[in-house]
Amino acid sequence: MAQPLEGLTAIVTGAGRGLGRAEALELARLGAQVVVNDYGQPGRDGSGEASAAPAEDVVAEIRAAGGTAVAHLGDVADHAQARALVHLAVETYGKLDILVNNAGILRDRMVFSMTEDEWDSVIRVHLKGHFNTTHFAAAHWRERSKAAGGPVHGRIVNTSSEAFLAGSAGQPNYAAAKGGIVGLTTSTALALGKYGVTANAICPRARTRMTEDVFAGFQEPTDGRLDALAPEHVAPLVGYLASPAAARVNGQLLVVHGGMVAIAERPRIAAKFDTAKEVFSFDELDDLLTSYYARRPAEETFAAAEVLGLKHG
Repeated sequence: MAQPLEGLTAIVTGAGRGLGRAEALELARLGAQVVVNDYGQPGRDGSGEASAAPAEDVVAEIRAAGGTAVAHLGDVADHAQARALVHLAVETYGKLDILVNNAGILRDRMVFSMTEDEWDSVIRVHLKGHFNTTHFAAAHWRERSKAAGGPVHGRIVNTSSEAFLAGSAGQPNYAAAKGGIVGLTTSTALALGKYGVTANAICPRARTRMTEDVFAGFQEPTDGRLDALAPEHVAPLVGYLASPAAARVNGQLLVVHGGMVAIAERPRIAAKFDTAKEVFSFDELDDLLTSYYARRPAEETFAAAEVLGLKHG
């Protein structure tokens, strides 16, 4: 029986560890040929010498399970190396069908203490890294669609975060990057839909090297059950979004963890006020808005996050 992703080629960035590794293994299990990208730096802040081991170890796992994979060791935040990554997929397997953007780093600090480099480096890896690979993949799919005279199979799965949804006081750079990724995703979804390409974003909650501090107080089960925060809870959704079955899912943001998937709505208008004159005066705004917010508990600002059971991550 054919696998859902049989004959399709996937790129997974940041796939040497954690979420990316679980996603690469799942895509391979579902039949995809996988290009495993990882720069291989040991520090979650992007520090340390780059290493081929993380990517090559995942490739070995995929091949040992009977799958097909090749490693790419480049930095996706570098435009030329992102181009080389897409080129490797096309040259090795004939085409690219799936792009999973997962690579990222952390450099946490309160906004009043954050340095310019701490801001720039996180925005570069997360947001620019997502853009770089998306740019070259999109060009590939556009050319294929024109040559075919119709839609092609193209899937982008981007990685946002609950830090964007619910806020994260010590991560202004990370939260901003993850919010930017949602904007990139929805824009890409609108631009590429006519070519048969979908773009969606996920907000995963998982115990990885990047979240070891966030989930330090949540103990792993000792009775043999799968950890509710295991990356393996996230990977199946990525496999689904990458498949032909998800052709109608486009421009969406989905929260996923521990056996739960929640579809986030786009922001809605909570209240609307019209001026009684031609232009608002300060006093009129003071009367309308101050009264409005005085009637609402402060915690309602994050009501949507609370409904989903979200805090930070």
